[in-house]
Amino acid sequence: MAADPELTERVRRWLAGRVDAEEKRMVGGLSWSVGGRMCCGVTGPALMVRVGADGVGPALAEPHVRPMELGGRPLRAYVLVDPEGCADDIALGAWLERGLTAGTDGR
Repeated sequence: MAADPELTERVRRWLAGRVDAEEKRMVGGLSWSVGGRMCCGVTGPALMVRVGADGVGPALAEPHVRPMELGGRPLRAYVLVDPEGCADDIALGAWLERGLTAGTDGR
């Protein structure tokens, strides 16, 4: 399933000021690396966010969040946020900040 174009543009705008952000096609959609580490992506209608292995449990307790799977197996440091969970720019920004933090703290 193709990456949602509206969500993709919102993520691009949010990361636009970062010179260390790089967009790539991968994981069934589009992904962004920041500072050389994957941070987030858009796969189908959902936002993929790196929350770190320790952050998966707490993230899954939040509404509109589900495990990120690849080939039927859960990825240990990532979650998917359904559209309702990142519907406005404040919610999207909060998730992207989590992705940036998890991408830089070695998890």
